[in-house]
Amino acid sequence: MVPSAVPPHPETQYLDLLRDLLERGARREDRTGVGTLALFGRQMRFDLSRGFPLLTTKRIFYKAAIHELLWFLSGDTRLRPLLQNGVRIWTDWPLARYRRETGESIDQETFERRVLEDDAFAARWGDLGPVYGKQWRAWETADGRVVDQIAQLVDGIRGNPTSRRLLFTGWNVGELERMALPPCHMTYQYFVADGRLSGILYQRSADTLLGLPWNLCEAALLIHMLAQQCDLEPGELVWTGADVHLYLNHVEQARQQLGREPRPLPRLVIRRRPESLFGYRFEDFAIEGYDPHPHIRAEVAV
Repeated sequence: MVPSAVPPHPETQYLDLLRDLLERGARREDRTGVGTLALFGRQMRFDLSRGFPLLTTKRIFYKAAIHELLWFLSGDTRLRPLLQNGVRIWTDWPLARYRRETGESIDQETFERRVLEDDAFAARWGDLGPVYGKQWRAWETADGRVVDQIAQLVDGIRGNPTSRRLLFTGWNVGELERMALPPCHMTYQYFVADGRLSGILYQRSADTLLGLPWNLCEAALLIHMLAQQCDLEPGELVWTGADVHLYLNHVEQARQQLGREPRPLPRLVIRRRPESLFGYRFEDFAIEGYDPHPHIRAEVAV
């Protein structure tokens, strides 16, 4: 009897994508001025029964990713709640706007401190516009209604699990210009079969080195949360990227990461089942068995 082949480590897909970008990516100018190596149309699949898809070839600061997802689900668009939880990844955009409009070369630490301590300053400069959470929880229609896409999604999974409309999106064309950053991870859709909940994320723009690892973590976490709330088991995370790119100032970091071997994926534990999807707290989640390679530092392109 021929032994069955051992399936490749799930993270191999991500490393193959990095390698493909380095070897075959088209060199392109971009909005930030940094430049990218880019490919169009890629897909990865993660069976969540094999582990939580948190990259191991470099340390991912998953605690900040959990805080960010909970912030999205709260519907908040203010910078202050993120900073109060030590999440600084959204500061670059309002800081750049402040510098551009005032001419003041304020440093990031000073800007963040003013957002935290000065209510008037936070109201003027610390709101990110109608970004993800606003669209997910309070999409405004032309006739004046407000739609909670996430609440509708939960109701749909519970009440009509074979529907092909189990989805939500952040791409509100009428409000893009008011957003600090239009949604990159823009549309999520879900599928129920054999007692398992699977999800697909369509990402229009993927910063492969910095952003994508967070996107995978958050999309997988959301599947786990939805599955728990709807009495299902987590199924598969399918990720689809359109403009998949590696910034030119991330090339050496990508090569460094490709020199590392993946380690076993960790396991997500949800310690409590709240009454609704919106009742989860940060302390409800634990990542067990996470033993990654060291962090690789890289700058965000703004």
